[in-house]
Amino acid sequence: MTATTATQNAAEKTGARTDEAANVITGARERIDALDDRIIGLVQERMAVSAVIQEARITSGGRRVNLSREMEILGHYRDALGKPGTTLAMTLLELCRGRI
Repeated sequence: MTATTATQNAAEKTGARTDEAANVITGARERIDALDDRIIGLVQERMAVSAVIQEARITSGGRRVNLSREMEILGHYRDALGKPGTTLAMTLLELCRGRI
């Protein structure tokens, strides 16, 4: 494979126009993939903890969902991440509801 072909392949995979940029992008993508794996693991852990809370609440005669707590969570994410944080929090709350 020639240097020109290698650069063309890198451009196809990364959108970069130089080998140097392609290397940076490839390394950064590997880091993002590792972060995504960690985030997925944390979400799964959050879902399990939420299930424990819901079960305890229901067993004690309470409701499955505590809306005031959900509003706290929405505010926390919004304050930390802006408007998209609210969307992220809504997705997390949806994932964590009703798994009992």
